Amino acid sequence: MPAAQIRIMGPVRVLRGNEEIRVGGTREKAVLASLVLEANRVVSVDRLIGALWGGDPPSSARTQVAICVSRLRRALREAGLDTAVTTASPGYLLRIEDDTADWLRFGSLTARAAAKTTAGDRLAAVALLREALSLWEGMPFDDLPGLRIDAHRLHEARLDATEACAELELELGRHDRVVADLAAVVEDQPLRERARGQLMLAQYRSGRRAEALRTYQDARRVLVEQIGLEPGPQLRELHERILRDEPTLARPANAGAQSRAAARGRRTDGAVPARTSRAAGPVPSQLPRCPAPFAGRGAELHEVDRALCGSADSSGTVVLTGPADVGKTALALNWAHSRADRFPGGQLFASLRDEQGEPVATGRILERFLRAMGVAEDEIPSDPHERIALYRSAAARREMLVVLDDAADERQVLPLLPGCSACRVLVTSRGGLDELAVRQGATRLPVGPLPPAESRELLSLLLGRSWVDSSPRAAGRIAGMSGGNPLSLRRAAAGMSSLSPRG
Repeated sequence: MPAAQIRIMGPVRVLRGNEEIRVGGTREKAVLASLVLEANRVVSVDRLIGALWGGDPPSSARTQVAICVSRLRRALREAGLDTAVTTASPGYLLRIEDDTADWLRFGSLTARAAAKTTAGDRLAAVALLREALSLWEGMPFDDLPGLRIDAHRLHEARLDATEACAELELELGRHDRVVADLAAVVEDQPLRERARGQLMLAQYRSGRRAEALRTYQDARRVLVEQIGLEPGPQLRELHERILRDEPTLARPANAGAQSRAAARGRRTDGAVPARTSRAAGPVPSQLPRCPAPFAGRGAELHEVDRALCGSADSSGTVVLTGPADVGKTALALNWAHSRADRFPGGQLFASLRDEQGEPVATGRILERFLRAMGVAEDEIPSDPHERIALYRSAAARREMLVVLDDAADERQVLPLLPGCSACRVLVTSRGGLDELAVRQGATRLPVGPLPPAESRELLSLLLGRSWVDSSPRAAGRIAGMSGGNPLSLRRAAAGMSSLSPRG
């Protein structure tokens, strides 16, 4: 392990050996955590502003972010990380090795564990997962409200690793080792059925049949009371098998059967199966390049993040609405590229209007999407309803992002919604798509002109900050004449670039 350590899986800290280095206040910690979460990738100033102030930043937000970064650099230099934070348009980049930050090491360890599991080396996989779980030091970002979404992301990763480790331990016949861990997960997350099933199986194999049955009854009571649903079919089946005292439940299935079951994506011992994160078939990556440079929109990016990544209660669909050329597509693509790693099942993209501005037939879009997901041409149904059903079945096996650009109306969008909770949809439209909000609970976010400060920032990126700073009146006139329209600003800058010295 290196001498310098950055920890965010609990209190945000910087260590040099066993000595804790003072980072600063909550703002410095929020900036550091944001950089670690996107380590070795550029984090825009606007995203850092969103992490610090949400949708209501002060006028001095950019200056305050720069001050926070300066303080962080001093702290990291003291820890021995002299050049860790560098300036990179449109923000900052934290360049570190995996072993320097606990979150990166956690990701590396769980990835290696998955590879060992696939290779059939359960003992090695368990050891790697135990090491990863030992990095957890408590619920992260309790004092950083702007990172609530990311705290949920880290917590989910820990729960997934706990369940993966428990599954392997059960397959190895070491049920006594996981009862306490699973009981803690169930107490903290009473609606998590996979952990419930694992706990029931571990209790049953430990000779605690009555406790296993009580665990099921507790699950049923909580589910009915809180969301009005009975337990899922896998949990009900496991309960019935425990009631019947099925002999196959009393011992782990043999390794060969387990390996074959894993290859088919199902279990042989009755526990609730793992959530699939890997796509079945090719992983599409259809996002076009984001228009560059991109500036501003920190509040809007934060709202999209909150709607699509922050709440299990969300419909999973966001509609960006606004007039033509206001920057809806650039905003959607900027967010989609920055969050692409959260969608291991892939990213689908479609422009819903042709070059003449006419709506594209939904059937054509579905055909493209199905081909991108590996469906052979001769397997794509001609019947529109069958085509929609096949698309939703293919999407149901993925954690996927679908970006639908320039939608004409709801009728064009509704057949393209995947229909599974693991998928997210981001739509841009000049209209409000009211029925999408009414029928699907979609979140509508209006996109308006850039404020003056963000217009100047875009001009600085297009023409050079030195020109904008030395010609404030001219820059102000251009920003004012554009009305905050990003396309107008780009056109004006293109017309001046041959006449204006760049900084």
